[in-house]
Amino acid sequence: MPRQISRRRFVQTTALTATAGYFVNPTQAQPSKSPNERLNIAGVGATGRAGADIAGVSSQNIIAIADIDSDLLEKGCVKYPKANKYRDFRVMLEKEADNIDAVVVGTTDHTHAPAAAMAMRLKKHCYCEKPLTHTVYEARTLANLAKENSLVTQMGTQIHSLDNYRRVVELVETGAIGPIKEVHVWASAVYTGGKFTTGTPVPKNLDWDLWLGPAVERPYSEGVHPFNWRRFWDYGTGALGDFGCHYMDLVHWALKLQNPTAVSAQGPEVDPVSTPAWCIVDYEYPSRNELPPVKLTWYDSGKKPEKLAAVVKRQPLDQNGKPMNVSSGQLFIGEKGMILSNYGQRSLVPAEDFSDFKAPEPYIPASIGHHEEWVNAIKNGGPTTCNFDYSGGLTESVLLGTVAYRSGEKVEWDSENLKVTNSDKAQQFVHKEYRKGWTL
Repeated sequence: MPRQISRRRFVQTTALTATAGYFVNPTQAQPSKSPNERLNIAGVGATGRAGADIAGVSSQNIIAIADIDSDLLEKGCVKYPKANKYRDFRVMLEKEADNIDAVVVGTTDHTHAPAAAMAMRLKKHCYCEKPLTHTVYEARTLANLAKENSLVTQMGTQIHSLDNYRRVVELVETGAIGPIKEVHVWASAVYTGGKFTTGTPVPKNLDWDLWLGPAVERPYSEGVHPFNWRRFWDYGTGALGDFGCHYMDLVHWALKLQNPTAVSAQGPEVDPVSTPAWCIVDYEYPSRNELPPVKLTWYDSGKKPEKLAAVVKRQPLDQNGKPMNVSSGQLFIGEKGMILSNYGQRSLVPAEDFSDFKAPEPYIPASIGHHEEWVNAIKNGGPTTCNFDYSGGLTESVLLGTVAYRSGEKVEWDSENLKVTNSDKAQQFVHKEYRKGWTL
């Protein structure tokens, strides 16, 4: 594996590594199995999202599962009694390398990249939960590894595979509301108030050192595991990181967005430990072919766009005639109207302007299922809709919001070189230094 890269060294060498990618073994991934054969899959993480992802591929052979919590490991393995059990995913991947075809990663955000990168360096196809990584640089690294090793990948944004997002994309692509230069995206989730504690013994079921993974070494802090870690910068990225990849996904897909050129953020005073009580982020995307530049604004923790109030007053109804739920969603603003949407609903507003509107015949095929899509692509070839090229770019954009917020700077972004061109302070948040013993 390549050597550990410190934050200081990263800042100095970003331009080189972004274009060349990390060193990888030039040997390509092994040919896919016969469509009639089952894949051999290992799981990193045993319950929660990890458990759901393993269940999503349980039509295949679940060969091994790793989890740093022995209680959760036992619970997660009940349905897979033949699976080998491990505490350390690094040990599992090394020992099972000759026995597995693919790996599912569903751990805390800060260990996504180390686990996924190791799997892909071993030429294993990879499914990884959202956000794909904890830092911008990690996202680019995983995308490079997937491409250079010809691996089938999928990020766990399961909403992407439901029909509603497809219908919204079709409305946008066929010009239902005309050219779009402005989009608002919001999520109601709140993750804040993270505080480290000391003095409580580590539970016998938990390997705290392994749980920390590449993060800064700290004494055991009660309450961080198994879920509240999202409130801490060391392990998560708050509401933006958790839900940005879900709600911004639709906008990226429909408007063919990938790399913002500038990102600015506002919120309460930055806490070095805890993610914020709320955050609003402005993303500026350049023109794409014939598509105009786009300003995307993100809101979380109950914040919403001012323009939404006027839309809600019109009491918009969805495609089935039911009131729109606006607790979280997207508002596309075009020259001829607006599209209000969420996971399962969509509405053209103002309704009176679309009384005679006929939606285009659906042309984006229905998904066979987010996990099934990945399994099928490994066996039969073909693309996945949230492969690490697409989802890596989406994750980079989402996480640039945290870079702007934590630095307090407007980020002028050179995507090709992974470089903040106007702020060394912001650049330090593009990646992080890994703890000794952990590599990307």
